[in-house]
Amino acid sequence: MSITSPLLGSPSSDWTDARLLYALEEVVEKELNRHLQVAKDWMPHEYVPWSDARNFPGFFEDGEAWEKEQSKVSEIGRIALVVNLLTEDNLPSYHHEIATLFGRDGAWGTWVHRWTAEEGRHGIVMRDYLLASRAVDPDKLEEFRMSHMGEGFESDNRHSMLHTVAYVAFQELATRVSHRNTGHHSGDPVCDRMLARIATDENLHMIFYRNLLKAAFEFAPDLTMQAVRDVVVNFRMPGHGMPGFERAAAQMAIGEVYNLRIHHDDVLAPVIRFLKIMEIDGLGPEGMKAQEELGLYLGGLDAEARKFDEKLAARKARMAARGKA
Repeated sequence: MSITSPLLGSPSSDWTDARLLYALEEVVEKELNRHLQVAKDWMPHEYVPWSDARNFPGFFEDGEAWEKEQSKVSEIGRIALVVNLLTEDNLPSYHHEIATLFGRDGAWGTWVHRWTAEEGRHGIVMRDYLLASRAVDPDKLEEFRMSHMGEGFESDNRHSMLHTVAYVAFQELATRVSHRNTGHHSGDPVCDRMLARIATDENLHMIFYRNLLKAAFEFAPDLTMQAVRDVVVNFRMPGHGMPGFERAAAQMAIGEVYNLRIHHDDVLAPVIRFLKIMEIDGLGPEGMKAQEELGLYLGGLDAEARKFDEKLAARKARMAARGKA
């Protein structure tokens, strides 16, 4: 990719968020055009099993109360679906964050609105599926939504456009992986098909931000390396503030929907490997320090993931032994 900028190769002190926004505009336009060419529109209502739907109690005399036995999805599927949907529900806050940082004009603005529109489909189809199929308790789902959205959302990276680009390059892939694994473990082919469609969108979003991050490395390698270091070391999923998130995350880890090993191998490693982040040379002192710290952190995370793998394997062995007893 050829990038032209009067500041290309300039020292880190010359770069500000405003200058980077301007410098990356050409890349954003290119990636936006590529995205529009490969992205396929789809209809959320086509993925919902409407024939399974029936009235809930309330205004309808024939309303039927929800019971767990009505759900076709597994226990871990229900837990992960609620977490995934509540995450998608906070789209207004996410839009506000990126629109504030990226702007609403030019190619940046067009992307922000397109991304928001595509993400909106995910919440629509997931909620319709959950209610039509009676996969989860609708009352608790609405209570959780009100509580989660009532708290609002503030990104850990709201102070920096560059940090935000780095974060979403990883976070979009994390969301894709979480949706995909939720579908695999849901026990319902209809759910799996729906989440596979959502995951396709999330992957395209990841590619957009990943390519933008690649361009940022070309413009301001030291600052970008520091941003990636900060984001990776302090990474949190956007749903971390929802009710009961810690317990749900622990259950999803044991259920192999999302855990340390998946985070290291399927989220961090692919982006870092594709961009060859650990192989970038010519960095200044701060960039080299950030690169070294990133490498140390990844090594430590891999070690922690190995310990988790061992505990999970031991747990599976115990459960298998109990099942034979």
